[in-house]
Amino acid sequence: MTNAMHNAISHYHDLLSNADLAQASHAMLDDQLRRRNLVFGDRALCTVLRPRFFTVPALRTLEGRVRRLTAAFRKAHVAAMADGRVRAQFRLADWEETLVLADPGYQSPSPHGRLDCFQVDATDTLALTEYNAETPAGAGYNDALAAAFAVIPVMRAFGRRYSARPLPARTGVATVVLDAWREFSGRWQGPRIAIADWDDVPTRAEFDLFRAYFGSLGLEAVIVDPRSMEYRGGRLYAGGGPVDLIYKRVLINELIEREGVDHPMVRAVRDRAVCMVNPFRCKLLHKKASLAVLSDERNAALFSAEDRAAIAALIPWTRVVEERQTEIEGRPVDLLPFIADHRDRLVLKPNDDYGGAGVVLGWTVDDAGWKAALARAVAEPYIVQQRVTIPEETYPSLVDGRLILLDRMLDTAPFVIHGDGLEGCLTRLSTAALLNVTAGGGSTVPCFVVEERA
Repeated sequence: MTNAMHNAISHYHDLLSNADLAQASHAMLDDQLRRRNLVFGDRALCTVLRPRFFTVPALRTLEGRVRRLTAAFRKAHVAAMADGRVRAQFRLADWEETLVLADPGYQSPSPHGRLDCFQVDATDTLALTEYNAETPAGAGYNDALAAAFAVIPVMRAFGRRYSARPLPARTGVATVVLDAWREFSGRWQGPRIAIADWDDVPTRAEFDLFRAYFGSLGLEAVIVDPRSMEYRGGRLYAGGGPVDLIYKRVLINELIEREGVDHPMVRAVRDRAVCMVNPFRCKLLHKKASLAVLSDERNAALFSAEDRAAIAALIPWTRVVEERQTEIEGRPVDLLPFIADHRDRLVLKPNDDYGGAGVVLGWTVDDAGWKAALARAVAEPYIVQQRVTIPEETYPSLVDGRLILLDRMLDTAPFVIHGDGLEGCLTRLSTAALLNVTAGGGSTVPCFVVEERA
């Protein structure tokens, strides 16, 4: 952590040593969370009294790293679309292969994405562990949380010495939605939007935020369960009328598993009767095997020397679990025996799941548990990934009227638009090694860029 960042955080925490200010800030933040319905299911999204801080140089460094990563992912996607042998490395199901090859009517394979990373300030390193290229949640929550924090008393007091600006994320979603629509339709007139996901998902509150946000831009949006959709006369109907664009939050796998490939939404998208963001072809990059494709020595020729340097620096060693020889740290290994013998430094992850489901941290299980996990990983599409350092940072919270400063593990999850630029950044905090809100993680906080006033 740089001196500038340390000083800003220390000043903020010193302000909270005033019991009245801490209590007033806690009460107002709690009120803001309730008023803005900032919940995940029935849990408050945030339980701490400080947002994540970035200095201007730290943000510029993160932006540069994001661009280097996404440039490599774009090359991998182009290669996979052109060559079935490369595409096979992503371990698509047969139905996914069919849908991925369908033309969505616009160029970008993943207009809106989120890179889930761990940034270690002490060593100035960043490690990307997952690329959510399909349904990146949190942009609406991010902006609403930033607005909630901006008005609490301690932030106002902090603002007398430091400027603090949020990193908005919803603008990125609106940008890619409208860009995709214009490319798809050739029209500037705004589409009628269906925000599509199951009625009972815990992110419902975020859909309400997006419906209101789209409305503020003059766009009609309805929240729709895919099971209520109809496809007739060349139009997709949902929420009381025809829709032009689907802001897809339902996972493709869940939709197909529950409703089948002949679901009205799937047929309408394949017929180019409706525009969908993100498109089916985002599945390639969303697969966790995409990190294996980038870091596998077999694919070095797909990338420039600059790309390979970025991959080596920013993506931990990752392989699809299978019987083969490969390399790690420049030496050859038989992959399955290597995995079996090194659970203390490895993680197993299903190729396509979310919320931490199926993830096994090798150092948290015994030999028998690891053996069972490896057997499952061989039978199903899984990846193995090298363990990364999980950073910690001190965050304040009020517990029984007392200010508590507690070290919490945190991630860095920048949102990416058009597979290139950073547009907002989310951080999740936890006292457990698996930082994931769906898995019951502790808190979500927005990010602010801070500068000391002259």
